[in-house]
Amino acid sequence: MDSLSLFCTGALLAGGLYWFVCVLGPAEQKVPDFVDTFYNLVTDIYEWGWGQSFHFSPSIPGKSHRDATRLHEEMAVDLIDVKPGDRILDVGCGVGGPMRAIAAHSRAKVVGITINDYQVNRARMHNKKAGLDSLCEVVCGNFLEMPFQDNSFDGAYSIEATCHAPKLEDVYAEVFRVLKPGSLYVSYEWVTTEKYRADNPEHVEVIQGIERGDALPGLRSYSDIAEAAKKVGFEIVKEKDLAKPPSLPWWTRLKMGRIAYWRNHILVIVLAAIGIAPKGTVDVHDMLFKTADYLTRGGDSGIFSPMHMILLRKPKEAPSKS
Repeated sequence: MDSLSLFCTGALLAGGLYWFVCVLGPAEQKVPDFVDTFYNLVTDIYEWGWGQSFHFSPSIPGKSHRDATRLHEEMAVDLIDVKPGDRILDVGCGVGGPMRAIAAHSRAKVVGITINDYQVNRARMHNKKAGLDSLCEVVCGNFLEMPFQDNSFDGAYSIEATCHAPKLEDVYAEVFRVLKPGSLYVSYEWVTTEKYRADNPEHVEVIQGIERGDALPGLRSYSDIAEAAKKVGFEIVKEKDLAKPPSLPWWTRLKMGRIAYWRNHILVIVLAAIGIAPKGTVDVHDMLFKTADYLTRGGDSGIFSPMHMILLRKPKEAPSKS
């Protein structure tokens, strides 16, 4: 992406997020429709600045960010124990970074669903470019109402995607429905941890900053995840916060981006001063930096994790009714 295209995309992002933050009100009023709009605005910026995998991963000594991300994704498919040729579901696939890593690693056939049509087209383009379009299929749809038949997948995973669901049990119920009996589902969830205190103003500020900056209806407590899964019929196989030690900090890359932020911020100020940047761009650019800061503070303090892993099984037989 050249500098002019990047700036134009950034200007669009600025206007959209200004509308989101200053006009539309609380985040819980904006899903799922706003999630679609949000990703229309941020997809190009995310790809340019972060890569094709829109999620975090623990740092690994001696490994690049790209390699650490790939290993984090491969672990997900290893957990659900799929075989080459199995049909598995990517719940909230974005532009398909995890899908391609998982298909290449497992040789399973991966079907991804995303609510955003622009991401569907980007994912299909990337799949073809990577030579993985025979293993990767992308569907535009709402993961709360998936257009798939019952009992049609051999496994499923979601990587930092279900945080956009207004009610977690609703998306878990849909995953449960489309999985074959006995199949496994793993999800990496965004949560507040046991260290979070609702009576601590600083904790509340950080969590609300994450919610608003990432178009979330509200972060869930780590203790709510298994309960939501059990409500819809899943068996809990394993639950673990992958961000906890000995894992290395996942937020390191956000801290490293501060130099780039200040460089870009000076550019935005200059462009706004001479009338090229749209009104509100400087404020929104500052808001984006603050969102990254909230994420960093959430990780550094241990009150927030973007990778609370839960491994679930759909029972082989339906529970008997007494």
